[in-house]
Amino acid sequence: MELPIPLRQGVERLLEKVPLPTLKQAAKTLSDRYRAELRDGRLHMAEEIAVKAYLATRLPATYAAVRASLDAVGEARPDHAPKTLLDVGAGPGTVLWAALDLWPDLEQAVLIEASAAVRRVGAALAAEAMTARVAWLAGDVSLGLADLKQAELVTCAYVLDEIGPASLPALIDRLWRLTDDTLLIVEPGTPAGWQRILAVRRQLIEAGAHVLAPCPHVAPCPLAPPDWCHFSRRVARSRLHRLAKDADVPWEDEKFIYVAASRHSVAPPQARVIAPPKSGSGKVLLKLCEKDGGADEKLFTKRDGQMFKAARRLDWGDALPK
Repeated sequence: MELPIPLRQGVERLLEKVPLPTLKQAAKTLSDRYRAELRDGRLHMAEEIAVKAYLATRLPATYAAVRASLDAVGEARPDHAPKTLLDVGAGPGTVLWAALDLWPDLEQAVLIEASAAVRRVGAALAAEAMTARVAWLAGDVSLGLADLKQAELVTCAYVLDEIGPASLPALIDRLWRLTDDTLLIVEPGTPAGWQRILAVRRQLIEAGAHVLAPCPHVAPCPLAPPDWCHFSRRVARSRLHRLAKDADVPWEDEKFIYVAASRHSVAPPQARVIAPPKSGSGKVLLKLCEKDGGADEKLFTKRDGQMFKAARRLDWGDALPK
C-alpha cells in the first residue's frame, strides 16, 4: 500500500532540502521516544524537524495501518460513506488522507492536534489537494475536547500510547459521545497496544456500541498472553527512508491493532484471519477468530470446494465471507 500521489509529492517537496545527518538524528530521537512510550510532558513532534523525520520514516507505515483499518470499516458498512470526520491526535493528517482515498465524497473534517509544528506541516500538505473542508484545531486529547460537534466518523490513531492509563476511560467516553456513527481507534500492534484496545473494546461494548471490526463477536477476546491479536502491512521503504534509518531491507512490516465500533448493528463475518495463512499444495491453514467467540486453526482443502477457493484468497486480517 502506497501513499496517495499528492501526499507523496508533498512529502518529497518538504524533505528535499533537509540535510541527511540532521534527518537521521531526528529520526533516531523520534524512534527512541516512540519505542519507550515516553510520557514526560513533552510532545514527540514539538519541532518541525521531528515532523519531517516522521514524514520520512513513519508516515508510510502509519498510513498503511490506518487505511487497512478503515478498509475493514468500509467492508463492515459498505452502504455507508461518512461525510464528516473528527480526528483526534491527527498528526500531519494521516487519517484524513486515508479516509479521503476510501471515501472521496467526505465533505468536512476537523483535525485536533496539539503540536503547532505538526499542524503547520499537515496544513501545508493538504492545502493543494483537499476537496473536503478541513479545520485544524489546537487541542490536547487529555484535557476534555470541549466545544466539538459530533461527526459521523471519529478517529484516534496512534495516540493512546501517549496517554496515561488513568485518563483513558474519560477520553474514550468523550470520543464515543462525539461519535454520530462510527468510532475507530488504532494502536501499535504490540502486546501493550492490544491491551489498550481490549480495554477500549470493553468500555465501548458496555456503553452499547456495536463492534464492527476486527472482532466477529462481543465475547471476551479468546487469546491469552504470550499470544496477542494484531495485524500487519508490508510497506516499501523509499531511498530516503532507508538512508535515514540506515536500513538495508527495502521494506518494513507495520504491526497494528484496532477496534471499530458503531451506533448501528451489522451482521458480523463468520470469522477473521488473525495470523499469516499457511498454504501448501491443495490446502491452506488459517488461524481464525470466530463468530462464536473462540479462536482456532482450521484446515481448508480442495474437498471444501468454494470455501477452499475463498480461504486461499484470504490474507492476515481479512474477514471470512458471510
